[in-house]
Amino acid sequence: MDSSTKTWESKVLIRFPDCDPFNHLNNARYIDYFINAREDHIMANTNLNIYQYAAQNGMGWVVSKNQIAYLKPAFLMETVIIDSTALHVGDREVIVEMKMWNEHKNKLKAVLWSNFVHINMKTQRPENHSRELLDLFKPVENPLPSAISFDERVEQLRRMI
Repeated sequence: MDSSTKTWESKVLIRFPDCDPFNHLNNARYIDYFINAREDHIMANTNLNIYQYAAQNGMGWVVSKNQIAYLKPAFLMETVIIDSTALHVGDREVIVEMKMWNEHKNKLKAVLWSNFVHINMKTQRPENHSRELLDLFKPVENPLPSAISFDERVEQLRRMI
């Protein structure tokens, strides 16, 4: 992972327990792979341990919305590349785009947009990001050049490869 870029990536091996009888990654497991990769990306590139942060501050993030497009299957024991980037960092929300590729990054397998809301774990209510968090996240914000819908973005990505 290169901390000088706003898009971070990692390699992941698709494991047997996560696959369906056709040796494809189960649809529900894509989200697990994406979220685990994003957590790794944050830790490696910002040194923010979200679990320590939650324990020390009583704050964390919950997913408020996911939009996912399954484009090509990921297969058992296949190495895939997952990249992630923050499309938007707001007062209370972070919108992240994650993509799963084959190992050569010439076949896009899936695209996910996740909306994360910063919450106070005690009150279970949304709360603004601190100045320190905004200072950490704003420099790596990577907005798209124009406002487009998720479906439009998926079509844009399909045309690019």
